[in-house]
Amino acid sequence: MATTHSSTARAPRFDLRQARSFLAVADDLHFGRAAGRLSVTQPALSRTIRTLEDAVGVPLFERSTRRVRLTPAGDAFAAECRLALGHVELAATAARNAAEGREGRLRVGYMDFAINGRLPQLLKAFRAAYPQVTTDLEYIPTAQQHAALLEGRIDIGFMIGEFRAQKISSRLVEQDDFVALLPEGHKLAGRGSIKLSDLADEPFVLGSEETFSSFRALLFPLCHAAGFFPRIAQQASNMSGIFGMVAAGVGVTVYSACARNFRRAGVVVKPLADVREKIPTYAAWVSGHPSEALRRFTKLF
Repeated sequence: MATTHSSTARAPRFDLRQARSFLAVADDLHFGRAAGRLSVTQPALSRTIRTLEDAVGVPLFERSTRRVRLTPAGDAFAAECRLALGHVELAATAARNAAEGREGRLRVGYMDFAINGRLPQLLKAFRAAYPQVTTDLEYIPTAQQHAALLEGRIDIGFMIGEFRAQKISSRLVEQDDFVALLPEGHKLAGRGSIKLSDLADEPFVLGSEETFSSFRALLFPLCHAAGFFPRIAQQASNMSGIFGMVAAGVGVTVYSACARNFRRAGVVVKPLADVREKIPTYAAWVSGHPSEALRRFTKLF
């Protein structure tokens, strides 16, 4: 006789070690590399994953002789595991802070546009109002801030665009114009403003895909609408590198208007008369985050 599962069946049981082992394989998509990172044997790791899949009740990975990849169920399970483990770390940190008598810590992730925009003013106001709270700042590109939030490595992130995900709250903090950065002495530097299409034949200096992917996703459609795709002469991982290369005459670039807050000899900032779109900076954090310091900070904007 076939058996049926009762609606009162026990919830699946698994532990943090199994969840961390699963995430190691999910990140590497390779059992051998994940086993090495966890300092366990590959057969032992495979047994752990099989036990976890039995507990969850669905396959989490598709395995073949050529590759390993997450199933849709595994992808959903990974997102929730990262969030859960992040909350476990938050709980441990909160306990240590209480035991050591510290009164609060706020971990802030930021990208280039935020730190040269409104963020310094917000931090100054927060420190004036709550001097007992320690603020830790970490430069993290927008795309990587998403994972940092879900994994509990930062409390709040300042990023390009809205982070739309379950259990994430976000708020628009600032909107910047697109501007052109030209080397001093460039043929267009004497104009009051220029058009994006004026840069069609120019070599471009751009932020790298690794660190400026979210900005490039905004910029490239604008260039396409203006009838060209940027001819990339050089890439840089941060603002200083971009400004330095423009000043050296390597090429031109398009950047946020926050560039006006960053003085750099040899670089001329010009408005783009034909671009109406804005660059949105959002603050994002995990909804229901237990940090009192975070709650106080988000009241400032």
